Amino acid sequence: MIVKMLHLDLLCVAAEVDSTLEGLRSLGAVHLDLSSAQGAEVSSAKGDAADAEKAVRFILKARGKGAEGSVRRTISEVLDLQKSLDDKKDSLEDLNREIAKYEPFGDFDPELAKKLLDRGIDLAGVAELPEILPPKRLSGMKSDAAELKSSIEADISGLAATDEKAIVASFPELAERIAFAAAKELMLESGAVSVISGWIPARRLDDLKKTASKDGWGLLTREAESDESPPTLIEPPKLFRPMRVLFEGLGIAPAYTESDVSVPFMCYFSLFFAMLVGDGAYGSIFLLGTLAMRKKLPRSWFVLLTVFSASTVIWGVLSNTWFGAQIPALASLPTVHWLADPSYHNMMLLCFTIGVSHLMLARLWNGVCRLPDSTAIAEFGWAGILLFMYLVTNSIVGIFPAIPQWGFNMFYASLAGVFLFSVKPSEFKTRGAELGMLPLNIMSALGDIISYVRLFAVGLASVKVAENFNSMATGLVAGADEMWVKALMAVAMVAILVVGHALNLAMAGLSILVHAVRLNTLEFSNHKGVSWSGTAYSPFKRKKV
Repeated sequence: MIVKMLHLDLLCVAAEVDSTLEGLRSLGAVHLDLSSAQGAEVSSAKGDAADAEKAVRFILKARGKGAEGSVRRTISEVLDLQKSLDDKKDSLEDLNREIAKYEPFGDFDPELAKKLLDRGIDLAGVAELPEILPPKRLSGMKSDAAELKSSIEADISGLAATDEKAIVASFPELAERIAFAAAKELMLESGAVSVISGWIPARRLDDLKKTASKDGWGLLTREAESDESPPTLIEPPKLFRPMRVLFEGLGIAPAYTESDVSVPFMCYFSLFFAMLVGDGAYGSIFLLGTLAMRKKLPRSWFVLLTVFSASTVIWGVLSNTWFGAQIPALASLPTVHWLADPSYHNMMLLCFTIGVSHLMLARLWNGVCRLPDSTAIAEFGWAGILLFMYLVTNSIVGIFPAIPQWGFNMFYASLAGVFLFSVKPSEFKTRGAELGMLPLNIMSALGDIISYVRLFAVGLASVKVAENFNSMATGLVAGADEMWVKALMAVAMVAILVVGHALNLAMAGLSILVHAVRLNTLEFSNHKGVSWSGTAYSPFKRKKV
């Protein structure tokens, strides 16, 4: 469900702007569009936040993977120390160039040479001198370089010893400063009154009214107009509420007038996750890692990762795939035999079936939502067209011998429903051209169903890569004769298995980001009519430390 929003205009006494914003921030319910604020106070606050981030980066870079620091330094002290370090590095680089330039001439005294040359003494037969004499002798420059190196090392050690936790702890406060300065800039003054506009969930209006009554604010609320874009606050059923953090992580939100697709997104994403990883052992690693991080992970991420990992383990049982090998005890499962079809027809059938169910769900959902409007017929017609394209796809790859006659009858009826009811007669002048795109849209629907075969292709590739690493590793020991050679090959075998499967696991994670996200946010969303063009609801409130 997408929570209903109300547009809000809040009026206060101009002299009480700061206290009003403090009250709004404590309430934590009003969404303000702060992106347009670019004033001096905002720029200053953003500059301070950037300095804090730079200070932490400098500390971590100097420390590398060493122990934690314990010295307390302010942000300015860290930046000054880094500037001193950069200046010294530049000076050392210049000095090293000078040393390289004069080193071929040896360690002579440039002051003595200058005095002799000034007196007209020809030194050509005694020593070769550069056209321009150095500021000091070579040994002195090398001594200066050594001192600079020592000073640079001391500065690096000083940065590495700095405790960055206090600076990191200031990040929420700095973010609050930016938001407060931006909100203050958005306050419009009209004489003795200031006003600010935003959005508030309708269910939080009573809380706002209580605060307004206590603090003496004036409120004006109204419904969103057709040309406005309120922020989107999704509220899925409790079981699917963790999906909000995934949307936040991906940086996506449906538009306010669109639908909350959290439930199908989570269900199908779990299935896609399992099939793309394609290995129960990898799923077990994900699951064990998630359980080990239980206390450190936010609850929503813990729930999501547990569901996704458990789904992968279940897929591993059904397909009997564990690190690219099989467990004999599971080999007799009917699903193992069915998925192991050497023609791969069963796996492709499964992918196409998942695809058509996913896309038909979107169209049927649209149709139900549009009832009793006549355009619902067009949405149901699209569901029929998708089912026909499913038959076509399976026929093309040889899974079905032919398309049954009922499929053609359904296609003709569905096509008529789409053509007759997609555009209302009153809209024909403005949207009539959409009917001309119908053949292309039908072919696009065919391509959408076919695209779900990536679940099979990527999952199979992951399994084959694992099998190849296994073969490489076991082949080493099999080819060894002497005991010491076998021992050496055993070490190499373990290294190949660890590195190979770790690489395959990382590639599986990448494929999830690419393919599982795409199938939900592109193929499914195009049919559902979700553009992901919304702005996520982000109330003006205090940041959690």
